[in-house]
Amino acid sequence: HEQSPDISSAVGKNELGAGDQGIMVGYATNETEEYLPLPVVLAHRICKRLDELKPENPWMGADGKAQVTVAYENDVSVAVTAVVVSLQHDAEIDQKSIRRFVGKEVLGKVLPRELLKEDASILINPSGKFVLGGPAADTGLTGRKLAVDQYGPVAHIGGGALSGKDPTKVDRSGAYAARWVAKNIVAAGMAKRCEVQIAYAIGKSDPVSVTVDTFGTGVISDSHIEAAAKAVFDLTPAGIIRDLKLNSPIYSRLACYGHFGRPDLELPWEETNRKYELLSAALKQSARQ
Repeated sequence: HEQSPDISSAVGKNELGAGDQGIMVGYATNETEEYLPLPVVLAHRICKRLDELKPENPWMGADGKAQVTVAYENDVSVAVTAVVVSLQHDAEIDQKSIRRFVGKEVLGKVLPRELLKEDASILINPSGKFVLGGPAADTGLTGRKLAVDQYGPVAHIGGGALSGKDPTKVDRSGAYAARWVAKNIVAAGMAKRCEVQIAYAIGKSDPVSVTVDTFGTGVISDSHIEAAAKAVFDLTPAGIIRDLKLNSPIYSRLACYGHFGRPDLELPWEETNRKYELLSAALKQSARQ
């Protein structure tokens, strides 16, 4: 059925307003080519490798997930300390064979050898057998794994689920915009890592607030970067939908491996096409002081 007429009238009145209230978070770091934290990048690589192996290994099920823990010293990754992989499988195959297969054909192929130490904890199907999978075995799919869709546990996660929503819902469009802003800030060399928070009120076009936190890595003050971001980016729902082409049929490709990074998909919010404008605006802000 149609959306509540109360919400619909608030969102569509005069100019396009936010489809919900909430605080959306975007994050970027220069520690990987994807501008994502290393742990979530490695977890995605494990899952991709598992999917690549499925056609030639019919005993592998469609369900599964991966988790990677990385130790840091002075903000630099030094070791993979734990890996957890849960993989659905046919009832006939034994767990020892699964562990041997995943260790050799998956972890041995995608984890950086220089980070994988002998004392790393490797847990493959730690609960034992995993024969029944999907929503028949466990409750829910959409909106259940927000950290997997975004940045892992390194960054804050705001709003609600990204999937299953049209772009008037700022849970989705605002999160994409916040990532776009954060990535351009880091790509411009203004910070090594950056978190952008954008807050909205339902039915209102302009954000309630826009904040930037570079965690002490910024080369100029966060307030100047924040002012530059507000000057360069149109963060109204209509502006975000227009600039990121969110009315295009792009969403099915985001059903796995996360909504960020993804150089294979050429996603608009992954473009660093505003970094020079941002840098120029930030320098102007700094010069005024």
